[in-house]
Amino acid sequence: MKSDERPRFQDLSRSKAPPGFRGRSGLIVLLWQSVQQTLFALSPQPAYAWRRWLLRLFGAEVGQGVLVRPTVRVTYPWKVKLGNHCWIGDNAELYSLGPITIGNNAVVSQRSYLCAATHDYKDIIFPLTAQPILIEHEAWVAADCFVAPGVTIGAGAIVGARSTVLRDVAPGTIVAGYPAVFKAKRMPNCASTQLEQ
Repeated sequence: MKSDERPRFQDLSRSKAPPGFRGRSGLIVLLWQSVQQTLFALSPQPAYAWRRWLLRLFGAEVGQGVLVRPTVRVTYPWKVKLGNHCWIGDNAELYSLGPITIGNNAVVSQRSYLCAATHDYKDIIFPLTAQPILIEHEAWVAADCFVAPGVTIGAGAIVGARSTVLRDVAPGTIVAGYPAVFKAKRMPNCASTQLEQ
C-alpha cells in the first residue's frame, strides 16, 4: 500500500452477516424490536407470564417461573436460554449476538450488561465475533455489572455490584472490582458437585 493511501473499510451496512449471526431475516429482527419496545416494555410489572410468552414466541428457551422485568432488553431472544426461576432485573441488557444461557435460580440484577459479542481488533474492518456467556445455576450477578464475551460464571458464584467480569468466575466464589477479582468463598468447603444438585 502506498503511504498516501488509506485502508479501505468494509461497508457493514451492505455486507452479509458473518457466520453465527445468520438464521433470522431482517423482518423478524425488526418485528422483535417493535414488539420489545411496545408489547414487552409497556406491559405491567407483574405481567411476567406475558413477557415469558413473548420471549418464547421469538425463540427463547424460557423455564418455569422466570421473572423478567419489562425494562429488560434482549437483542436476539432466539439466542437466549433462561433456566427455571431465574430473575432478570430492571434495565438489564442481554446483548445476545452470541448465545446467552442463564441457569436455574440465577439472578442478573438491574442495569447489568451481558455482552456476548465483540470485534476482532486484529482485523482493520473490526468484524463481529460472537462468544457465548454462561451464568450457571444459583449464581448472582449483582447490580450494574459488565460481563464480557466468552465468560462463564460458575454455579453459586456471586459478582459484586458494579464489577467488570473479563474472565471466568469459579463456582461458589465471590468476586468484585474492575476487573473482578476473587474476594471470598461463598460457602466454605463447598464443592461444585454439591452445587450441581
